[in-house]
Amino acid sequence: MNKVVSRLLIFFIGIPIVIAFIVAPFCNHILLHILVCLISALGASELYDIFSVKYKLLNKKLIIAESIFIPLVAALYAILPSLGISFYSGQEIITFAYIVTILILFTVEVFYQKEFEASNTRLASSIFIITYTGFLLTFISRMTTWTLDGKNITVPVVCVFILMVFMCDSIAWFLGVLFGKSNRGIVKASPNKSCIGFIGGFIGSVGAGILGYYLWPQIFSGSILKIVFTGLCMALSSIVGDLTESVLKRSSGIKDSGKIIPGRGGILDSIDSIVVSAPIFYLLVSILFGPFN
Repeated sequence: MNKVVSRLLIFFIGIPIVIAFIVAPFCNHILLHILVCLISALGASELYDIFSVKYKLLNKKLIIAESIFIPLVAALYAILPSLGISFYSGQEIITFAYIVTILILFTVEVFYQKEFEASNTRLASSIFIITYTGFLLTFISRMTTWTLDGKNITVPVVCVFILMVFMCDSIAWFLGVLFGKSNRGIVKASPNKSCIGFIGGFIGSVGAGILGYYLWPQIFSGSILKIVFTGLCMALSSIVGDLTESVLKRSSGIKDSGKIIPGRGGILDSIDSIVVSAPIFYLLVSILFGPFN
């Protein structure tokens, strides 16, 4: 019952709030960028706590700051042109920010550590955190820079992305609850996941993509097979993202990444599919339906 209530709360409260952040147009969707940076900070904190159960890590404040720094640069890249300030380097500045954060980690490890027995795990875990909760989330901000025929297309693009991930998760859960009791346990990382649930996830994501295809044909143009393929890839990445976070928690003996969301756990428990799917969606839409200026 608790899970049903949490799902309903997300549907009737959480999703409308996210859509409101997406739709708000001023300063090129600055509210969406703020939300991404906030999620990055909370996600980095939760992931740090998960890893710190078994491993020695670098300073927590440093890791969180670096995780925020990358999507912050991506946000400035998207927002500043609306204020008359442009980056001539293009999106390379986001990659540059990511590399700088890694170099800072290397510098801290080389010059400020007194023992190096745990250097491998410190660096690997730290780089993973800033990549997972920082760099991968920048692909949401990058979508806000897309224009078609001189018009910003953030709202339809990001809405279709969110809808694909949400429908994958929701239909998978719904069909799994109704028909999945006899076919669970196919994945050890999450024994409650069922075969019929996975099939439902693919149906949900493809269905959301087809809806977007007919609502915004000028954006998702060409053969419908392109959006079907995108939906299949999105479902796969969403499912793998969800299962990967389960593996990370299971490895540390943790059930939930946090307690910030009643009935759902932590931020990571709610965005694990989004984090992995954002770059997949961005790149596939760029390749199959772009180029967008």
